Amino acid sequence: MRMLTLDNAQARRIFLDRHALSDAPVGEAKGAALYQLIHALGFVQIDSINTVARAHDLILFSRRQRYRPKALRTLYERDKALFEHWTHDAAVIPMEFYPYWELRRRRDAERLRARWREGRREGFERRFQDVLDRIAAEGPLSSSDVGRDEDRGSGGWWDWHPSKTALEYLWRSGALCVVGRDGFKKRYDLTERVIARDLHDPEAHIDTAAIIDWCCDQALARLGFATHGEIAAFWAHVTPAEARDWCARGLAAGTLEQVGITGADGSVRLAYARPGLDRDPAIDKAPPGRLRVLSPFDPALRDRNRAERLFGFTYRIEVFVPEAQRTFGYYVFPIFEADRIVGRVDMKAFRDEDVLRVRAVWPEGRTRWGSGRQRSFEAELDRLCRLAGVGRVDFEDGWLRPSAQHYL
Repeated sequence: MRMLTLDNAQARRIFLDRHALSDAPVGEAKGAALYQLIHALGFVQIDSINTVARAHDLILFSRRQRYRPKALRTLYERDKALFEHWTHDAAVIPMEFYPYWELRRRRDAERLRARWREGRREGFERRFQDVLDRIAAEGPLSSSDVGRDEDRGSGGWWDWHPSKTALEYLWRSGALCVVGRDGFKKRYDLTERVIARDLHDPEAHIDTAAIIDWCCDQALARLGFATHGEIAAFWAHVTPAEARDWCARGLAAGTLEQVGITGADGSVRLAYARPGLDRDPAIDKAPPGRLRVLSPFDPALRDRNRAERLFGFTYRIEVFVPEAQRTFGYYVFPIFEADRIVGRVDMKAFRDEDVLRVRAVWPEGRTRWGSGRQRSFEAELDRLCRLAGVGRVDFEDGWLRPSAQHYL
């Protein structure tokens, strides 16, 4: 049988459909509608950098521009429809997925205990019972509530005192849950007071094989097509070897097939998919031409290598690069239009001045930055101002730069 090969346009359409970017960013953006969007994505990464808006807020805004941050907080903290844990990073996740984090919690318990004995200040394990007892008696607490004077080090974010390390460990391994944040400081409570019994029964355990099957199956559903490494990396629970074995079993059973995926450079790479991908309705669905600004942590772009293969978009975030060595800027946003990335923008909201200031825009490749695209861009920035909490946009002198490829 001849192997199915998707051309690059088809592959992009499938991929964007799975990442909720193939429809116009309109519609309800709170309550059940917001929950369904997060469910479709699988999770939304949380990040504290607020150059324009925090990553989780911009991820949701780019798909539903009626979204406001209060809606996510309500869903998470009041309705308890989401829980917070780790995928490749901290994320909010649909509550119904909580049982399938058992494997991650179990593996974190082993891995972090060994790592943090070396990487954190000693004594955190001796704090476990004290931390649990205080939360049991007093209710949800933050790291500043449980820290003691003798715990304090330099005070930097990198220098966790033992009680904070204990809190993080007990959260990552399952004894505690994060129930919300004050600013960006997490509040922790006992898991049994947060998670419903039908989702968290200490006496019941899901078989490891069943968790691996769920993780791989649900990852592929949200990617459309993927290598075994991409499947493993989606939730970051299972190992590449476990994902490879799952794919091999799927091929043998006929529930998976290998397909060719054509990259932006014309090369073809093998991936796994469900049979019948060529009949998927999304394959002929052209995304709307509306221009949008994406978070650097957008799920469609989080895997930088895959973004480069599919979209020809070479991107590395430069937050941790010394300023003098940056190619573009501290926190540069991709600019997305239809099924292409057409540019990147360095901008920042100065809330004390009520302005969103655009420092530089670099078009991608041969993209022409004409008056029509500029009007679309300005309209998007006007919409983004509402999320950023400012009233106007200002372009610095010399903001339009040569093509990004000139600098790469």
